[in-house]
Amino acid sequence: MTEPMLAAAAINRERKKFPPGAVVIDANENPLGPCDAAQAAVVSLAPQGGRYSYWLTDELVDTFAEQQGLKREYIRTFPGSSEPLHYSVLSFTSPTRSYVAGDPGYESGGKATKISGARIVNVPLTKSYAHDVPAMLAAAPDAGLFYVCTPNNPSGTLTRHADIEQLVAKKPKGSVVLVDEAYIHFADGADSVLDLVKADQDVIVLRTFSKIYGMAGLRCGFAVARPDLLQKLENCGGWSALPITAVAAATASLKHEHLLADRKLLNTTIRQKTLDWLSRQGYACVPSQTNFFMVDTKRPAREVIDAMAAKNVFIGRIWPAWPTHTRISVGTQPEMDAFMSTFDAVMKNAKTVSYALPSSALRVPRPRSGRIYADGQLLPT
Repeated sequence: MTEPMLAAAAINRERKKFPPGAVVIDANENPLGPCDAAQAAVVSLAPQGGRYSYWLTDELVDTFAEQQGLKREYIRTFPGSSEPLHYSVLSFTSPTRSYVAGDPGYESGGKATKISGARIVNVPLTKSYAHDVPAMLAAAPDAGLFYVCTPNNPSGTLTRHADIEQLVAKKPKGSVVLVDEAYIHFADGADSVLDLVKADQDVIVLRTFSKIYGMAGLRCGFAVARPDLLQKLENCGGWSALPITAVAAATASLKHEHLLADRKLLNTTIRQKTLDWLSRQGYACVPSQTNFFMVDTKRPAREVIDAMAAKNVFIGRIWPAWPTHTRISVGTQPEMDAFMSTFDAVMKNAKTVSYALPSSALRVPRPRSGRIYADGQLLPT
C-alpha cells in the first residue's frame, strides 16, 4: 500500500530528457554531486549490494546522533525527506484537521491531503518572506499539521526560531509542527529547531542529503522527533532497509570535516555574483539563503522559462502567488555564466508587462547572517 500512497501524494513533475550540453538549473540539485569520500564509499560497498546490511544504517544513525546530541531512538532514516513529509500529512491531518503551509511554499505535502482528505490552508509569507505564524494560527484553529520550510522553498528565506517556538506554544492541542530543514546548511544565521525535539515538543524535523551533500539521486534523509511521533509515521509506510550505497555515502559525508563549510562558501560566492549581476541589470530578486533564488522577470515567467529552454538553459518553475517570478537553482560558475548571458539575450527581446508584485519585493542585498486558500484546493504547480 505504501507505493500507491506515495504515488498519489507525489508532485506530478514533467519528465525531461535534456539535450546534450544543456544547462540544467531547475530542480535545486547540487551540481557537485557526492563528495569524493562518498563516491569512494559507494564503489566500495556496491559488491555487497546483495545484502541488506542493517548495521550500516546503525552506523549512520549513531554518527548523526552523536554530532547533533540526539538520542538515537529519536531518529529514523528514509530515502530522502519526501516520504516522512508525506507520512506526516497522512498521520496528522484528516477531513477535520487541516494542513497549513506558507505561500509560496513547497507543495509536495499538500498532495498527500488527497489521501487524508484534509483542508489545505495556504497563508502568504510576511513582508520579510518568513512564515506568518500569527496568520497561520488564526487561519486554522482546526489544524492537524503546520508545515514550515526554513529556509523556505522557493523564496530561500528564513523563519526565526522564536517564531517557530511561538507556533509550537500556541498551536491547537494535538497538532504537530513539521519543520523542513532541507536547505539549512546553506544559510547564514539559521537556527535549527532540533532543540525543540530534544525538549520533547510536538515537532518533527526533516533533514535530507539531497541538497548540500549532493545526493539527490542516491536518496537518504532523516525524520527527527519523539519516538511516539515517529511511530505514527512508521504506521503509514512501515520501515525498510535503505540502499546500502546511499547509507554508505551519507555516513562518509557526515564524517567529512570540511565538506559543509567548503560547499556553503562556494554556493554563496556563485549565488552572490549572479544576484549582483541581476541587480545591475535592474532585476529584483528575493534575498536568498539557499542554493536557489527567485527573480522577478517583469512579465509572465512561463514565457521566460520557455524562451530560456529554447536556448538550452533550463530554469525552474513558477508559483501562482508570484506569476512573474521564477526560481533559479545555483549551478557551477560556468553554468551561471551561461544563465546570465542567455537571460540577458532573452530579456532584451522581451516586452515588459505590468503585474501586481508582492509588496515585499526587494533589490538584491548582500547576504545577511493575505491570501488564504481555505477551500481545500491546492493551486496548480
